[in-house]
Amino acid sequence: MFSPQQLLSFVAVCDTGSFTRAAERVFLSQSTVSQQVRRLEEMLGKALLERTSHQVLLTEEGERFLGYARRIIALNGEAHDALSDQWRDGVVRLGVPEDFAAATTGLLAEFSRTHPHLRLDVTSGLSNELRKSWQQDELDIILVKQIKGDKPNAARPEPMLWLDSATYPAFENDPVPLVLFPLNGLYREELCQALDAMGRNWRISYSSASLAALVAASAAGLGVTLLPASCRLPEHRVLGAESGLPQVDNVELALFYRPDATSAQLALAEKLRQFCQLS
Repeated sequence: MFSPQQLLSFVAVCDTGSFTRAAERVFLSQSTVSQQVRRLEEMLGKALLERTSHQVLLTEEGERFLGYARRIIALNGEAHDALSDQWRDGVVRLGVPEDFAAATTGLLAEFSRTHPHLRLDVTSGLSNELRKSWQQDELDIILVKQIKGDKPNAARPEPMLWLDSATYPAFENDPVPLVLFPLNGLYREELCQALDAMGRNWRISYSSASLAALVAASAAGLGVTLLPASCRLPEHRVLGAESGLPQVDNVELALFYRPDATSAQLALAEKLRQFCQLS
């Protein structure tokens, strides 16, 4: 069994890159923190950190263990909160995509006010990352963009547009510069396959995990992109059927929650369903 203090010390060293700063964070002596990390390594039979006179780096095994350590620490805190008087209605962990994070803040704030004894934890990120967290049971409810396939609890079609800069168009360039999410990001494969099918040469000119960055980059003329219609700016031009690009109509905004969802989780899911007009 790993003790919570050992895990806290290990995570603090990883976050700060220093045993000295880690000791300050967890209010222990440097020698105690070092001893706790060493004890973890002895229990696992593997080195978690590479120590030099100038820096502390994670080993491959350390990187793998760090994720588990964070999850154990978080679960420990959630268990305490769920059974404490302050959070007697439990914890709800929600994941929302970046382009819905700001739009749903009012709804979520109101929900928290009407449920003062419920702890609401909200994570915003890429849909693929949220789905992974959902599959690892780290989130209770997720609102994600997906290619139609997995059957959600509720969904609606997500209109998509091929976008280029109106002032500095890039689609006519050879190769066509592309603005897209990193590897395994949503819409990336559809974008590349469409140009391949047209026999067009292409290159990745701009890649970012930030939706706002992709919107700005494409509007400024850095390349062509495929994004939800709601992302269109006045500086964009829409590439229609005349461009030869196919219509993309297999994307949806989907809501997932578990069959054993609590009453609080179901209440929040219903508010999200109504807000996003899901059916």
